[in-house]
Amino acid sequence: MNPKKLKQLKKRVKKAHQIVNEPSYIQELNTYRDLFDDFPPVKYLINNVLESDRLLKNGLLPHPLPKLLLPDNIQDTIFKKVNKQFPQGDPRGDKLWNKYSEALPKLDKALRNYRDYLEETYGMWSYVNAPFAKALSDYLGGAPTLEIMAGNGYISKGLRNNNATQKIYTTDSQAWIKENETGKHPVTKIEKLDALEAIKKYGDEVEYVIMSWAPDKGEIDWDVLQLLRSTYPEVKLLVIGEKDGATNSKKFWQEAQLSQDDELQKVNANLHSFDLIDEQIYLAK
Repeated sequence: MNPKKLKQLKKRVKKAHQIVNEPSYIQELNTYRDLFDDFPPVKYLINNVLESDRLLKNGLLPHPLPKLLLPDNIQDTIFKKVNKQFPQGDPRGDKLWNKYSEALPKLDKALRNYRDYLEETYGMWSYVNAPFAKALSDYLGGAPTLEIMAGNGYISKGLRNNNATQKIYTTDSQAWIKENETGKHPVTKIEKLDALEAIKKYGDEVEYVIMSWAPDKGEIDWDVLQLLRSTYPEVKLLVIGEKDGATNSKKFWQEAQLSQDDELQKVNANLHSFDLIDEQIYLAK
């Protein structure tokens, strides 16, 4: 077999393998998309999730997502449509209504679990969408920047996409590789350094440090802030997380002086939280 045909065959095999191994979560959403094809508000939510996953699967930053919540009146809408399609008492209508009713709570749960899917599949914790990365890049204005606890590097990738000449140091301790997908699927070059080591190495070379979704166990985020305060007071710390919620330590939220000026609010407006987690970006001192 000549090399060209062999290459084509490998591509077909790889594509078939990808289809077979499509995550069950995505298979489930595709099934619901077919089932609710006649209900545009539902299909709109599902399509947004599927497109987000497609972009990430291809190494691209996703688009912002709407709130992944089913419309409050969706049961009434479905009931009216079924009644219009079948006369009252028709067993076909009862069967279809039961099928929709059984699927709705499962679909609702699946949509609410999209963040869990992102964490488990891509090691993506903060939902770094493309417009947010552009707004953050504009805010930084090309200033040299250090990202700590970068995970798979989505923020740094977004910044590099928008400004190829900006000096960005991307670091992560890779301590979570054995526990989840964080660090297993890097989307940009990442240097293996823990947060404090990274700051000590690059603190004199950068104007900003970015810390996203620091764990709520331990107080490494507080240690980071103390180190910056004592040794690198001119370096600005940008924190992405949910205040008093899913990210960071209680000590950090209690002690950090947080602010969001007008320019940072423009960046924050692009985070577009799609679930109950209210992640935001803050300047911390």
